[in-house]
Amino acid sequence: MSKWRTSRDVRSATGLIGPNAILQLLPIIERLGGPERRVRILAAAGIFDVPDGTRMIPEADAARLHRQLRHEEPEMAPVLAAYAGFETANYILAHRIPKPAQWVLKALPKAAAASLLSQAIARHAWTFVGSGRLHVTDPWTFEIEDNPLIRGETSSQCLCDWHVGVFRQLYQTLVSSDCICAETRCGAQEKGNRCRFELSL
Repeated sequence: MSKWRTSRDVRSATGLIGPNAILQLLPIIERLGGPERRVRILAAAGIFDVPDGTRMIPEADAARLHRQLRHEEPEMAPVLAAYAGFETANYILAHRIPKPAQWVLKALPKAAAASLLSQAIARHAWTFVGSGRLHVTDPWTFEIEDNPLIRGETSSQCLCDWHVGVFRQLYQTLVSSDCICAETRCGAQEKGNRCRFELSL
């Protein structure tokens, strides 16, 4: 069992998300503006205890940090969040998906690999969905209902670049390097409740 999730977490995990929702953003913010910028943006997001990576964290903390980044860097935030998602997927590949399973996925035909990977993502969705609900429409399409990272926000644009980065890197590594991912609908948009992510070759 993952060290992020104990039997007690299984019973009361509402409002928790994996620490990489914060941790993978911090080096990017520091490269953008130095240690002072990192400290300031964390404080502006109301985060005064940086996660140590050993346990799940309050999803509201991660949501405030992502929102603060979008507020301060509206032009760059999509790229920065997507890169943090890329690094989150790399962490998952290095620490959460056993190497033999990765070898099997890479050896399978793309459709079969996508099917198995989508099932694995659904089983471990709490890592990056928190109290939201992941729906696997098919092996190439995911929807997040009530996404906590954008909950309560309104936007004409899709906001979930971090999730795009996670899905894209997992699929590019384990299914096909040609995979692309796009958020085609966002829960922050008018009358939205689900964020829809579509992968394709």
